[in-house]
Amino acid sequence: MDTLNILYLVGALLIFASIMASTLSARLGVPLLLLFLMVGMLAGEQGILGIEFSQYGIANFVGQAALACILLDGGLRTSFKSFRVGLKPAVTLATWGVLATVMILGVFVTWLLDVDWRFGLLMAAIVGSTDAAAVFSLLRNGGVKLNDRVQATLELESGANDPLAILLVTGLIALNVDPAGQTVFGFLILLFQQLSFGLGMGLLFGYLLSRLLPKIHLAEGMYAILILSAGLSVFAATNLIGGSGFLAVYLTGVMIGNHKVRSTEHVMRVMDSFAWLSQAVLFVVLGLLVTPSNVINVWHYSVAIALFMIFVARPIAVYTSVKPFKFKDREIGFISWVGLRGAVPITLAILPVMAGIDNAFMLFDIAFGVVVLSLILQGTTIPIMANLFKVRIPTNDDPKEEHEVWVSDKASITLYEFEVQSGAFAIGRHPMDISKRISSDEISVFALVRRQRIVVVDEDTKLKFGDSVWYAMRGDHARKIAKIFNDTTLDRKVIDDFYGDWLLSPSVKLGDLPFFTAMMQSESLVDNLQSDSDSPKTMWEQTVAEYVTGNLGTALVSGDTVAINDKWSLVIKEMDDKGKLRTIGLKRQEQPI
Repeated sequence: MDTLNILYLVGALLIFASIMASTLSARLGVPLLLLFLMVGMLAGEQGILGIEFSQYGIANFVGQAALACILLDGGLRTSFKSFRVGLKPAVTLATWGVLATVMILGVFVTWLLDVDWRFGLLMAAIVGSTDAAAVFSLLRNGGVKLNDRVQATLELESGANDPLAILLVTGLIALNVDPAGQTVFGFLILLFQQLSFGLGMGLLFGYLLSRLLPKIHLAEGMYAILILSAGLSVFAATNLIGGSGFLAVYLTGVMIGNHKVRSTEHVMRVMDSFAWLSQAVLFVVLGLLVTPSNVINVWHYSVAIALFMIFVARPIAVYTSVKPFKFKDREIGFISWVGLRGAVPITLAILPVMAGIDNAFMLFDIAFGVVVLSLILQGTTIPIMANLFKVRIPTNDDPKEEHEVWVSDKASITLYEFEVQSGAFAIGRHPMDISKRISSDEISVFALVRRQRIVVVDEDTKLKFGDSVWYAMRGDHARKIAKIFNDTTLDRKVIDDFYGDWLLSPSVKLGDLPFFTAMMQSESLVDNLQSDSDSPKTMWEQTVAEYVTGNLGTALVSGDTVAINDKWSLVIKEMDDKGKLRTIGLKRQEQPI
């Protein structure tokens, strides 16, 4: 009994320490997942507690379950809007991108380690895919708003590339163990089986579960347990029939998350805790499993492989994958940089150890070193690189918090919190006056919080800097109100510098803009317009929307830029949920785009 209690105590303290360490993450700029790993290593056999843990089977069990939970949560938070702008490039990255990375990196590893090519490819396959836990955590909680195309592509890639990576590792393990028994045709059949079964099971059971949820009534805390148990069932069942359980559980989450009902509100809140617990347990266990001295012994290999992967293999794979989809070079550069490695490579590195492959422990130690370097080098520099590659979108139209409250099985009201910023338009105004400016019928004041206390709103109430106002809303008005609370002088300058000083309607014609009248006259374009009504429109006859759409040739997102000439450009500012243009900025610049 004492042994059992000791296990409970140590396990709980490790998780507690990991969560407490998370408070340092933002201050130090260190990825939270790296802190979880460090806690595990400090508690390990060469750390402070000296816990000897070498149960690779248990670690693999924990890893598979935790990754399934993380992917389910990631799917629940993936909007169908992401598929509009990122599905095709993400699928290409998750297939050809992984293959290209493994092939290029495999050649380098084979030369570097001076090993058989099968062993070199196995090492490359282990670290060849990006990690959903790392990508979801750092992109969604990193405080950086990215271009939607880039964000969607990275998140969908990380959720979809695990099946091919796992299949490659499994196939290459078999190739190392029994080279004569493996064929290319057999590998392709297995790949098709994994992807097709995973896709089919995920879509089928995701649809069924999304239809089931509105028909059942449970205690609030039970919905998330129901979805988690169902998701893990889909994961396990898909694996049993030879499909990709990771792809299936991710798609199950996507289908459920995009069919919002009353129960979804409770699921999202609790699943967030499950996902964080899974990440903490997974990375602490992996930290316990590793022997730091062994990692240090092969650190030079880890550094060489990580650098080659980050600066050579990943960029080539990304460029050849997404360039056909009209991605700009700066977007390709950022996607190449955010090829984060995390729990997946370490979990995959356990498989060769369990299969008894020669030098498998070296593979594990190198993979661990690569993950640590990736989290440090790439994970800590995401905000810097987002600015460098110009994929960061400035915004002042996001509420501080939002909570959806379902008042019936089919109707909901969303509560939004807005905090009054210094110099904002809201200062000195009544909170009801602000809501009436937008919509008097669909917005009402729910609460006013000042210095952590609720203030009674009367006719003389005036907003002050630091006040938080909660509005209950029906309809899409949050962005408009957010601008009133957040629109400070500094924010306006940053946004004007990004989008330009003039905002245009998508329906206005370029030729009607006074900025280009002299240009049209100097080029004599008006006199040379073709009289044939069936001929293509000239540049100046096109609306702003037509010109932008025709020049980009891809799904539009906020932040996309199209040059008119070397002095003027159009920058997309707002899109609706269906991908149609709302507002476009006209920007004057000194340098060509």
